[in-house]
Amino acid sequence: MLASPQQPPIMPHSTQHNLMSIHQNGASPNGLGVVDQHKHIWIITGPAGCGKSTVAQHLAQTLALPYIEGDEFHPPANIDKMAAGVPLTDADRWDWLILLRQEALARFSGCDTANGPPGVVLTCSALKKKYRDVIRVAAYHDSLVCVHFVYLRATEEVLMQRVKARQGHYMKDSMVKSQFASLEEPTRDEGDCLIVDVAGTMPEVQDLALTSVKEALKTHVAAENDR
Repeated sequence: MLASPQQPPIMPHSTQHNLMSIHQNGASPNGLGVVDQHKHIWIITGPAGCGKSTVAQHLAQTLALPYIEGDEFHPPANIDKMAAGVPLTDADRWDWLILLRQEALARFSGCDTANGPPGVVLTCSALKKKYRDVIRVAAYHDSLVCVHFVYLRATEEVLMQRVKARQGHYMKDSMVKSQFASLEEPTRDEGDCLIVDVAGTMPEVQDLALTSVKEALKTHVAAENDR
């Protein structure tokens, strides 16, 4: 297990920039004065109950990026299995992961970086490295595509409480145990992964995730500018 990273300072909402408007005005998304020509896919990951949808919606709304809810792309057979408390197998996930990757890329299709969105926000549990690798293929054939994972880390106990409190969702609390059993947290060699601790309140987690994304963009553009 990785040591929890030090939380960056929470960014006041008054300092949050709209990525789309800045991008369209010809400046870099992070205010460094360098235009970023890349298209960024931000995958919000973690087990059931960690707050993927809530955090992803906040990022998408604040940064004016398209939002893709990964759960909506599960085939009915997968949803039926999870509702019955039956864990999904690798075979159940492959087509779903490929579909999510294709859907993210489709948001950039036919758009150049000057007119299209500078990124897209996607939710996907991506519990194992090999699942994350399926999404990473998005960058293999387009040098302008950058894939980033924002892993929302929480204890099993916290997630069990959250899932039990949810109403009307097909994911049951029994699935938390099975997801933790198969969970492979991002390792140090997965440099495209950001880790966000979700122990705080949801507004704190949302701000922490936003700060992490902005810092990642700043680092990315600085590295590109040094080339």
